[in-house]
Amino acid sequence: MTDALSAIAPSVMDTTAAPTPSKVEDAARQFEALMIAQMLRTARENTEDPDSSASTMLDVADQQFSQVLANNGGLGLAKLIVKGLDQGQPR
Repeated sequence: MTDALSAIAPSVMDTTAAPTPSKVEDAARQFEALMIAQMLRTARENTEDPDSSASTMLDVADQQFSQVLANNGGLGLAKLIVKGLDQGQPR
């Protein structure tokens, strides 16, 4: 077990390093995209036949659509997450 941990680069294991703004923003956008995709999936479950052969295609379409929405502002969740995380960082 310790052998596997020693193989990890020290920079990856460094928990004291502050996250860079671009990484925080990317993570927040990805989280928002996941939330939007889950909302779309839930809405679709209530309206479609559960044995539909097109469900896989629609899942992929929902994921792509949610990613595009999140990258273009989405619901504003990413901005709120970044703002909340920035408040917790010492300056």
